[in-house]
Amino acid sequence: MKRGLQLPRALHVPLAFGWGLVCHATFAIAIAAMFLGVRSGLGSGFGTLHGPWGFAANAALVLQFPLLHSYLLGERGRRWLERCAPRAIARELAPTVFATSASLQVLVTFLAWSPTGVVLARPSGWAAIAADAVYVGAWLLLVRSIHDAGMANQTGFVGWSSVVKRKPLDFGPFPTHGLFRLCRQPVYLSYSLMLWAAPVRTPDGLALASAWTAYCVIGPLLKEKRYLRWFGEAYEAYRRATPYFLPRLRP
Repeated sequence: MKRGLQLPRALHVPLAFGWGLVCHATFAIAIAAMFLGVRSGLGSGFGTLHGPWGFAANAALVLQFPLLHSYLLGERGRRWLERCAPRAIARELAPTVFATSASLQVLVTFLAWSPTGVVLARPSGWAAIAADAVYVGAWLLLVRSIHDAGMANQTGFVGWSSVVKRKPLDFGPFPTHGLFRLCRQPVYLSYSLMLWAAPVRTPDGLALASAWTAYCVIGPLLKEKRYLRWFGEAYEAYRRATPYFLPRLRP
Protein backbone atom coordinates (compact mmCIF):
# COMPACT_ATOMS: atom_id res chain seq x y z
CA MET A 1 0.00 0.00 0.00
CA LYS A 2 1.46 3.35 -1.04
CA ARG A 3 1.72 6.37 1.17
CA GLY A 4 -0.97 9.04 1.20
CA LEU A 5 -1.96 10.91 -1.94
CA GLN A 6 -0.62 14.26 -2.99
CA LEU A 7 -3.13 17.09 -2.51
CA PRO A 8 -2.88 20.80 -3.24
CA ARG A 9 -1.39 22.71 -0.31
CA ALA A 10 -4.53 24.82 -0.05
CA LEU A 11 -6.51 21.73 0.98
CA HIS A 12 -4.20 20.71 3.82
CA VAL A 13 -5.72 22.98 6.47
CA PRO A 14 -9.39 22.17 5.63
CA LEU A 15 -8.58 18.47 5.57
CA ALA A 16 -6.77 18.65 8.92
CA PHE A 17 -9.63 20.63 10.45
CA GLY A 18 -12.10 18.04 9.17
CA TRP A 19 -10.01 15.22 10.64
CA GLY A 20 -10.02 17.10 13.92
CA LEU A 21 -13.82 17.39 13.96
CA VAL A 22 -14.22 13.67 13.21
CA CYS A 23 -11.60 12.76 15.81
CA HIS A 24 -13.09 14.75 18.68
CA ALA A 25 -16.69 13.86 17.85
CA THR A 26 -15.76 10.17 17.79
CA PHE A 27 -13.83 10.58 21.02
CA ALA A 28 -16.80 12.20 22.78
CA ILE A 29 -19.25 9.52 21.61
CA ALA A 30 -16.86 6.74 22.59
CA ILE A 31 -16.41 8.20 26.08
CA ALA A 32 -20.18 8.40 26.54
CA ALA A 33 -20.63 4.79 25.36
CA MET A 34 -17.86 3.59 27.65
CA PHE A 35 -19.22 5.49 30.67
CA LEU A 36 -22.67 3.93 30.24
CA GLY A 37 -21.33 0.54 29.21
CA VAL A 38 -18.96 0.06 32.12
CA ARG A 39 -21.50 1.41 34.60
CA SER A 40 -24.09 -1.14 33.46
CA GLY A 41 -21.65 -4.05 33.48
CA LEU A 42 -21.78 -4.03 29.66
CA GLY A 43 -25.52 -4.55 29.75
CA SER A 44 -26.07 -1.65 27.36
CA GLY A 45 -24.58 -3.38 24.30
CA PHE A 46 -26.69 -3.90 21.20
CA GLY A 47 -25.26 -7.30 20.28
CA THR A 48 -27.80 -10.10 20.01
CA LEU A 49 -25.59 -13.20 19.95
CA HIS A 50 -25.91 -15.85 22.65
CA GLY A 51 -24.16 -19.01 23.73
CA PRO A 52 -20.85 -19.91 22.08
CA TRP A 53 -21.34 -17.35 19.31
CA GLY A 54 -21.90 -14.57 21.82
CA PHE A 55 -18.84 -15.64 23.80
CA ALA A 56 -16.69 -15.71 20.64
CA ALA A 57 -17.93 -12.31 19.47
CA ASN A 58 -17.34 -10.71 22.87
CA ALA A 59 -13.89 -12.28 23.12
CA ALA A 60 -13.02 -10.78 19.74
CA LEU A 61 -14.19 -7.36 20.97
CA VAL A 62 -12.06 -7.71 24.09
CA LEU A 63 -8.93 -8.65 22.13
CA GLN A 64 -9.22 -6.25 19.22
CA PHE A 65 -8.46 -3.19 21.32
CA PRO A 66 -5.12 -4.18 22.90
CA LEU A 67 -3.89 -5.92 19.74
CA LEU A 68 -4.63 -3.13 17.26
CA HIS A 69 -3.82 -0.41 19.78
CA SER A 70 -0.37 -1.86 20.42
CA TYR A 71 0.27 -2.38 16.71
CA LEU A 72 -0.60 1.21 15.82
CA LEU A 73 1.71 2.50 18.55
CA GLY A 74 4.66 0.71 16.94
CA GLU A 75 6.77 1.79 13.98
CA ARG A 76 4.83 -0.32 11.44
CA GLY A 77 1.55 0.96 12.81
CA ARG A 78 2.76 4.54 12.60
CA ARG A 79 3.59 4.08 8.92
CA TRP A 80 0.09 2.69 8.35
CA LEU A 81 -1.44 5.72 10.07
CA GLU A 82 0.56 8.02 7.83
CA ARG A 83 -0.97 6.38 4.77
CA CYS A 84 -4.37 7.77 5.81
CA ALA A 85 -3.32 11.37 5.08
CA PRO A 86 -1.63 13.30 2.24
CA ARG A 87 2.11 12.83 2.19
CA ALA A 88 2.95 16.42 3.04
CA ILE A 89 1.03 16.31 6.34
CA ALA A 90 1.01 12.55 7.00
CA ARG A 91 3.34 12.71 9.99
CA GLU A 92 1.42 15.58 11.58
CA LEU A 93 -1.99 13.94 11.17
CA ALA A 94 -0.87 10.50 12.39
CA PRO A 95 -1.69 11.25 16.09
CA THR A 96 -5.17 12.43 15.09
CA VAL A 97 -5.79 9.33 12.99
CA PHE A 98 -4.55 7.18 15.88
CA ALA A 99 -6.88 8.85 18.39
CA THR A 100 -9.79 8.40 15.98
CA SER A 101 -8.97 4.72 15.54
CA ALA A 102 -8.74 4.17 19.31
CA SER A 103 -12.10 5.89 19.83
CA LEU A 104 -13.72 3.73 17.17
CA GLN A 105 -12.31 0.60 18.82
CA VAL A 106 -13.80 1.61 22.17
CA LEU A 107 -17.11 2.53 20.55
CA VAL A 108 -17.38 -0.78 18.70
CA THR A 109 -16.60 -2.71 21.89
CA PHE A 110 -19.41 -1.21 23.93
CA LEU A 111 -22.02 -0.91 21.18
CA ALA A 112 -21.51 -4.37 19.65
CA TRP A 113 -21.23 -6.24 22.95
CA SER A 114 -23.74 -9.08 23.36
CA PRO A 115 -24.83 -8.98 27.04
CA THR A 116 -25.21 -12.30 28.82
CA GLY A 117 -28.00 -10.85 30.95
CA VAL A 118 -26.47 -12.28 34.13
CA VAL A 119 -26.20 -9.79 37.01
CA LEU A 120 -24.07 -10.75 40.00
CA ALA A 121 -24.71 -7.64 42.10
CA ARG A 122 -26.74 -4.47 41.63
CA PRO A 123 -26.69 -1.99 44.55
CA SER A 124 -29.79 -0.09 45.54
CA GLY A 125 -30.64 2.85 47.78
CA TRP A 126 -27.70 4.50 49.52
CA ALA A 127 -25.40 1.72 48.36
CA ALA A 128 -26.18 2.63 44.74
CA ILE A 129 -25.41 6.29 45.42
CA ALA A 130 -22.12 5.36 47.06
CA ALA A 131 -21.22 3.01 44.20
CA ASP A 132 -21.94 5.72 41.63
CA ALA A 133 -19.83 8.18 43.63
CA VAL A 134 -16.88 5.77 43.57
CA TYR A 135 -17.39 5.23 39.84
CA VAL A 136 -17.48 8.95 39.09
CA GLY A 137 -14.41 9.41 41.30
CA ALA A 138 -12.53 6.84 39.22
CA TRP A 139 -13.48 8.76 36.08
CA LEU A 140 -12.27 12.02 37.59
CA LEU A 141 -8.97 10.35 38.41
CA LEU A 142 -8.75 9.16 34.80
CA VAL A 143 -9.43 12.67 33.49
CA ARG A 144 -6.77 14.08 35.81
CA SER A 145 -4.20 11.54 34.67
CA ILE A 146 -4.97 12.27 31.00
CA HIS A 147 -4.59 15.98 31.74
CA ASP A 148 -1.20 15.37 33.35
CA ALA A 149 -0.15 13.21 30.38
CA GLY A 150 -1.06 16.03 27.98
CA MET A 151 -4.65 16.38 26.85
CA ALA A 152 -3.60 17.52 23.38
CA ASN A 153 -1.50 14.40 22.86
CA GLN A 154 -4.07 11.99 24.28
CA THR A 155 -7.00 13.32 22.24
CA GLY A 156 -5.24 13.78 18.90
CA PHE A 157 -5.47 17.58 19.05
CA VAL A 158 -1.70 17.91 18.72
CA GLY A 159 -1.82 16.39 15.22
CA TRP A 160 -4.43 18.35 13.28
CA SER A 161 -3.73 21.60 15.14
CA SER A 162 -0.07 21.53 14.06
CA VAL A 163 -1.24 21.51 10.43
CA VAL A 164 -3.73 24.32 10.99
CA LYS A 165 -1.12 26.41 12.84
CA ARG A 166 1.53 25.46 10.25
CA LYS A 167 3.92 24.43 13.02
CA PRO A 168 6.06 21.29 13.36
CA LEU A 169 4.55 18.41 15.30
CA ASP A 170 5.68 18.68 18.93
CA PHE A 171 4.69 16.22 21.65
CA GLY A 172 6.77 17.97 24.27
CA PRO A 173 8.83 16.21 26.94
CA PHE A 174 7.63 13.10 28.72
CA PRO A 175 5.48 14.00 31.74
CA THR A 176 6.94 13.88 35.24
CA HIS A 177 4.53 16.18 37.08
CA GLY A 178 1.18 15.64 38.80
CA LEU A 179 0.21 11.99 39.08
CA PHE A 180 3.34 11.05 37.14
CA ARG A 181 5.31 11.82 40.30
CA LEU A 182 3.59 8.89 42.00
CA CYS A 183 3.95 6.28 39.24
CA ARG A 184 4.99 6.12 35.60
CA GLN A 185 1.64 4.84 34.27
CA PRO A 186 -1.17 6.80 36.01
CA VAL A 187 -3.36 6.79 32.90
CA TYR A 188 -3.34 3.01 32.64
CA LEU A 189 -3.74 2.66 36.41
CA SER A 190 -6.74 5.00 36.61
CA TYR A 191 -8.28 3.33 33.54
CA SER A 192 -8.02 -0.04 35.29
CA LEU A 193 -9.58 1.38 38.46
CA MET A 194 -12.45 2.80 36.41
CA LEU A 195 -13.16 -0.63 34.91
CA TRP A 196 -13.27 -2.27 38.34
CA ALA A 197 -15.37 0.52 39.88
CA ALA A 198 -18.46 -0.41 37.84
CA PRO A 199 -21.52 -0.20 40.13
CA VAL A 200 -23.27 -3.16 38.47
CA ARG A 201 -21.33 -6.42 38.67
CA THR A 202 -21.74 -8.85 35.78
CA PRO A 203 -19.63 -11.64 34.26
CA ASP A 204 -19.33 -9.43 31.17
CA GLY A 205 -17.87 -6.51 33.08
CA LEU A 206 -15.53 -8.69 35.11
CA ALA A 207 -14.20 -10.37 31.95
CA LEU A 208 -13.53 -7.03 30.25
CA ALA A 209 -11.96 -5.53 33.36
CA SER A 210 -9.67 -8.54 33.81
CA ALA A 211 -8.48 -8.60 30.20
CA TRP A 212 -8.01 -4.86 29.78
CA THR A 213 -6.33 -4.49 33.17
CA ALA A 214 -3.81 -7.11 32.08
CA TYR A 215 -3.15 -5.01 28.98
CA CYS A 216 -2.86 -1.86 31.11
CA VAL A 217 -0.10 -3.57 33.12
CA ILE A 218 1.78 -5.19 30.23
CA GLY A 219 1.15 -2.81 27.32
CA PRO A 220 3.08 0.21 28.68
CA LEU A 221 6.29 -1.83 28.68
CA LEU A 222 6.41 -1.33 24.91
CA LYS A 223 5.82 2.41 25.36
CA GLU A 224 8.69 2.60 27.83
CA LYS A 225 11.04 1.01 25.30
CA ARG A 226 10.15 3.77 22.84
CA TYR A 227 10.68 6.43 25.50
CA LEU A 228 14.11 5.01 26.26
CA ARG A 229 15.02 5.32 22.58
CA TRP A 230 13.68 8.86 22.34
CA PHE A 231 14.76 10.34 25.69
CA GLY A 232 17.67 8.12 26.68
CA GLU A 233 19.25 8.67 30.07
CA ALA A 234 16.66 11.27 31.11
CA TYR A 235 13.89 8.69 30.99
CA GLU A 236 16.09 6.01 32.53
CA ALA A 237 16.69 8.31 35.51
CA TYR A 238 12.93 8.87 35.79
CA ARG A 239 12.36 5.10 35.67
CA ARG A 240 14.83 4.51 38.48
CA ALA A 241 13.19 7.15 40.67
CA THR A 242 9.49 6.40 40.01
CA PRO A 243 7.47 3.17 40.45
CA TYR A 244 6.06 1.57 37.31
CA PHE A 245 2.35 0.96 38.01
CA LEU A 246 1.44 1.02 41.69
CA PRO A 247 2.02 4.51 43.08
CA ARG A 248 4.37 5.51 45.80
CA LEU A 249 2.25 7.50 48.21
CA ARG A 250 5.11 9.39 49.81
CA PRO A 251 7.43 11.88 48.01
